[in-house]
Amino acid sequence: MNRISASILCSFIATTSLLTTISTNATPLRLTSPDGHLQLTVGIDRGKPFYTLCRDNDVVISPSHLGFLLADGNLADKMKITASNRDSHDDTWTTVWGEDESIRNHYNELAVNLRGGKPKANMTIVFRLFNDGLGFRYEIPEQKALPDIVITDELTEFSLPKDVPAWSIPTNHTLYYENIFTRDLLSQKDTVNTPLTIEAAPDMHIAIHQAALVDYADLNLTPRVGDNGSVTLLSALTPWQDNTKVKAGKSLISPWRTVIVGRQAGDLITSRLMLNLNEPCAIDDTSWITPGRYIGIWWSIHKKHHTWEQGPTHGANTANMKRYIDFAAKHGFSGVLAEGWNFGWGEGEEISFTKAYPDFDLEGLAKYAREKGVFIVGHTETWGKSRLLEAQMEEAFALYERLGIKVVKTGYVGAMLDGEELQHSQYGARHYRRVLECAARHHIMIDNHEPMMPTGIQRTLPNLMTQEGVRGQEYNAWSTDGGNPPSHTATLPFTRGLAGPMDFTPAIFNFGEEVVKGTRPQSTIAKQLAEFVVLYSPLQMAADAIENYEGHPALSFIESCPTTWRRTVVPNGEVGRYVTIAREARDDSGRWFIGSLTDKTARTLKIDLSFLQPGVRYAAMIYEDGSDADYIDNPMSLAIRQCELTSADSLTLHLARSGGAAIRLTPIK
Repeated sequence: MNRISASILCSFIATTSLLTTISTNATPLRLTSPDGHLQLTVGIDRGKPFYTLCRDNDVVISPSHLGFLLADGNLADKMKITASNRDSHDDTWTTVWGEDESIRNHYNELAVNLRGGKPKANMTIVFRLFNDGLGFRYEIPEQKALPDIVITDELTEFSLPKDVPAWSIPTNHTLYYENIFTRDLLSQKDTVNTPLTIEAAPDMHIAIHQAALVDYADLNLTPRVGDNGSVTLLSALTPWQDNTKVKAGKSLISPWRTVIVGRQAGDLITSRLMLNLNEPCAIDDTSWITPGRYIGIWWSIHKKHHTWEQGPTHGANTANMKRYIDFAAKHGFSGVLAEGWNFGWGEGEEISFTKAYPDFDLEGLAKYAREKGVFIVGHTETWGKSRLLEAQMEEAFALYERLGIKVVKTGYVGAMLDGEELQHSQYGARHYRRVLECAARHHIMIDNHEPMMPTGIQRTLPNLMTQEGVRGQEYNAWSTDGGNPPSHTATLPFTRGLAGPMDFTPAIFNFGEEVVKGTRPQSTIAKQLAEFVVLYSPLQMAADAIENYEGHPALSFIESCPTTWRRTVVPNGEVGRYVTIAREARDDSGRWFIGSLTDKTARTLKIDLSFLQPGVRYAAMIYEDGSDADYIDNPMSLAIRQCELTSADSLTLHLARSGGAAIRLTPIK
């Protein structure tokens, strides 16, 4: 490759027609996004495939290599482009549930056929360029040269022209992705998980992740600093214990590697590139897939008032469960979670996903819930014994289906699955997929804890409703570091939230009775309400014990708040500092809900309401920090006010330190 500067290369590409056909190895192939702002270059650099990505005249990704190391060779060296094909696509599809009802899928595609490596073999890299970013994946067809494809390393690179700040969690010494996203220069980071969110410039925010991880290892990234000040992110796949990365067999289709590009940080949140790169819905009848709010016997266990296992303070007992079902029916919650209902929580107990503890009447409670218009959210904690769940899941899911248990929360507490393989390896990916497909056969929705990082699979199998994979609310009960810091939920929408729904479990109303001195939600109660909107999940758990909700004026906001949306907008936000998210209800009410929250700095935010329907007056109910609210000194101070607003208005919010506001806007008929 000629050693011309990346900026000159970007300028050259910007002036070249998309329709130009170039198939020689001397001249790179070029592709532009539908709106013309993004430009992709693909070529061969001394026998190695490479790509670059530019936005107008600015470099997004500087020349970065592609390919694989194999157990018996490579698909990275002495490669040549043998052919290329172009295509364009533009349609709009409807989500079963989500942050937007309709999603436009508009891209230009370049498929590059390559041949070479050792042994000499064929490989295709498919690039799709959207207005908001890039996706690409590898396709290795069945061929005599590669009778058994075993990947020892993926060589995909993401090169940044200079060292810039980014938000990430470290891969090493982090279980279940439950860590605090920190902001550091790329050069200062260890190997990190994706999504990786990068502030490349004040007007350029980048998120690197993946889409459609089906039978493959999880992607991690390791930075390498170049002599010229650049930083290259090297792929580091989660391995099997034999140190291979992917056992593909005779052919391979990799997950998509994704690069979202936004001018504002909020553009990352509203990108649907990852979903567009997943296959369409594979479930013919989705009428049984129903988003909703639920409560559960959960927070009281984390607060040590109850236990999961049998004993005098066992939480999931029949009488307690009936109290929760009654509350759910009274206040419009669709489900009730019971954790610790089954054998397997006590020391030495054999785990069963069908046998209830003696004080939990599974059949009777399921019937009681159905009669109240509520369903039980089941729970199958495996302690990492994935094969045990696979052995029981057909029988267990059939039982739950018969009883009307519509949702199952799966769990995998344990550093390795079956004591053998890492959860985020290909071994884990295969297990999670088997569970999801079995659940779909029995019309069961899944809330997966200790999961693979989400990659948009919910488009194809929308019974995958939500997942953990985040440092959630429970850390505010017992973590010895004091709980999640004020910046945490101002960071998550721009980082972990880009991967998909989070079962963070918001909305704690009582901060007292500390299990660990000084550990509690590091927020105001208004911020807890705002999180119900800001942190997206189609199955959203109001996490507190019901006695802390009963009679509280703030409960009315949660009672009214949907969990699936027609449209989502981000009026403002800076990663880790503050964010405001507005969502339109996916019904015929015309209502909008807004959540706004800040880090430990008090802020006054002015919200532009131009996203509202013109010519309509809205009655606004605003739940906000009281004038004396402070997350340390007075976290429970809450003010509720009403006013009328239109799309021509703006709304000024005064957020306390680690404070927030939650707003319901209802059209005035």
